[in-house]
Amino acid sequence: MTSLALTSPPAVKIPSSSSSLFSRSSILFRNTESRSRICVSGYTKCNLPKALNVGNGNARAPIINETTIPKFFDSSRLEKSVSRNNTKLKLFSGTANPALSQEIAWYMGLELGKVSIKRFADGEIYVQLKESVRGCDVFLVQPTCTPTNENLMELLIMVDACRRASAKKVTAVIPYFGYARADRKTQGRESIAAKLVANLITEAGADRVLACDLHSGQSMGYFDIPVDHVYCQPVILDYLASKSISSEDLVVVSPDVGGVARARAFAKKLSDAPLAIVDKRRHGHNVAEVMNLIGDVRGKVAVMVDDMIDTAGTIVKGAALLHEEGAREVYACCTHAVFSPPAIERLSSGLLQEVIVTNTLPVAEKNYFPQLTILSVANLLGETIWRVHDDSSVSSIFL
Repeated sequence: MTSLALTSPPAVKIPSSSSSLFSRSSILFRNTESRSRICVSGYTKCNLPKALNVGNGNARAPIINETTIPKFFDSSRLEKSVSRNNTKLKLFSGTANPALSQEIAWYMGLELGKVSIKRFADGEIYVQLKESVRGCDVFLVQPTCTPTNENLMELLIMVDACRRASAKKVTAVIPYFGYARADRKTQGRESIAAKLVANLITEAGADRVLACDLHSGQSMGYFDIPVDHVYCQPVILDYLASKSISSEDLVVVSPDVGGVARARAFAKKLSDAPLAIVDKRRHGHNVAEVMNLIGDVRGKVAVMVDDMIDTAGTIVKGAALLHEEGAREVYACCTHAVFSPPAIERLSSGLLQEVIVTNTLPVAEKNYFPQLTILSVANLLGETIWRVHDDSSVSSIFL
């Protein structure tokens, strides 16, 4: 049985830093050998009293004080903690990333709902809600990360349990949507697994999906229910704002042609930084060969932007090419840290100044390396969930 009990994080003071690129502020977590905490805003304090060591072994302390939240998180909900007894919003977590779920709950001023999740001897999954959800707006937080099929099945069974317990609405919060790369047919007799998984979630009884940085925008169209697409760029941009890098020295790099739109949007937020493109030829799944660089990176700080890092072949080969073309430093930024072997060996080889990811997926402590920085998206997801519950605009967060 999996028990999802809550404790509270410690009081933390965060040193201040600033940048000419941005004016927003947010709490960010840096996981290196020293694991220091960095914040873009002024001196802040977390009001939650007790320490917690969860997930990948790193204590986390999200800020729920209204004065420490970026402007796009402004919400009357933050004026005081919300009592679970007086709200019809319920938040439950699967077993894939309970640390992120707890951070979201702290931001929202809620407690995670009680749920029992077990595995039978033959591997079957059993789910039972330990509290009433009748007439409630239920949000289930469960990324479909490794082991992908088990976590996906767990999500489907949780959705079914909520539906059969007479929940008014069920929203599947999927920080990382597995099978998103199988979104089209590139050869004969291939399946489009992204559409199949979307159908499964819909048929299980979900009324809405909330997902972070889908591999391709068309994946939203595979669902026959509303989809709220959350962009995690603001979190990474706020962190880059804390770096002492002149906007004139920056160049944003797309590691492949398919990511140009993502990189262009990122560059626009970075004071309209110039854009470069790595022309990549892929000979098979998880096998990439870098061919050419379009754009000028000589003497620049190159920031490579992608939605995920899996085996890190694309990122590392791209970084090697950028150094050959005269880049002074190379940073890698992505939302989803999949980190399939041999990603850690490649990323820690010294080609990258820093690898910046978010905690949409749990990163095991054994996979930490000195260049790794993990940022929390809990505040972003928590605010999005409140807005969905309140029938408020979600897209205005990213304007």
